[in-house]
Amino acid sequence: MNGNGYVLSGDLNISEARREASSFLAARGVAEPESNAELLLRHVLGLEGAAYLAALRDPFPLERKAEWEEVIRRKAAGEPAQYIIGEQDFYGLTFKVTPAVLIPRPETELLVEAIVQAADRLWPGGAPQAADIGTGSGAIAAALAHLRPSWRISASDISPEALAVAQENVRRLGLDVAFKQGNLIEPFAGEPLDIVVSNPPYIPADTIAHLQPEVRDHEPRGALDGGPDGLAPYRTMMAQLPLLPRPPRLIGFELGMGQAGEVAELLRQAGCWSEIVTIPDLAGIDRHVLGIA
Repeated sequence: MNGNGYVLSGDLNISEARREASSFLAARGVAEPESNAELLLRHVLGLEGAAYLAALRDPFPLERKAEWEEVIRRKAAGEPAQYIIGEQDFYGLTFKVTPAVLIPRPETELLVEAIVQAADRLWPGGAPQAADIGTGSGAIAAALAHLRPSWRISASDISPEALAVAQENVRRLGLDVAFKQGNLIEPFAGEPLDIVVSNPPYIPADTIAHLQPEVRDHEPRGALDGGPDGLAPYRTMMAQLPLLPRPPRLIGFELGMGQAGEVAELLRQAGCWSEIVTIPDLAGIDRHVLGIA
């Protein structure tokens, strides 16, 4: 190691190289240095599960030294590990991720679960038409298509770069999702959607500068910036509902901390859903709102 970047010390085994890199990342203020070092090490070595564990006492392969030093340098500079390795798992599926898309997060899996459970009550054995608004990597749309192959699923995004990533993901996963480019619900004008689900940008614009560097400096601002109070996309989607022949019977949103009450009130004011439900994340914070007709 030196002041300019990470250099692997000589004659280390794989476990020692992991510890050394973890210490280097920690000294540079990287959050969760141990898990980041292990994720990147598994990627560089191309090993998973039992094969990785069995190799920990083996000498670090010198042919991987330059790549290992490079990924640790990138991580120390703040780049998300998922962008470095180019992948992120979501709902048991592996998604390609690039700086054109937000990295899928575990709390969004709870939104997928809530949508599936509510839809199964509304359409037992049926095939509703669902749209994932602002799809990004395609994670929500693909997870729904994987869980409920009979559903007719579409997805939209305003970013052509994001749509290209999402299209590649569903193609790699062998799933059936139709894609449209445009602003939120607008591309679905005239279509009878049964389900609308969205994880839109919800960070208030003036707080983005205070986010973790990995998010602030690397994830796409368009997928973060929700306007002055973070609620602009929700208001826009409510205003776009008349573009549809009828309101969806089920609508579900992910949202930021402290926004559940305001987003639930937007749904109540729309007057389209008889039941408004808030759903907590794994930390017990209300991060999802459903409207059910």
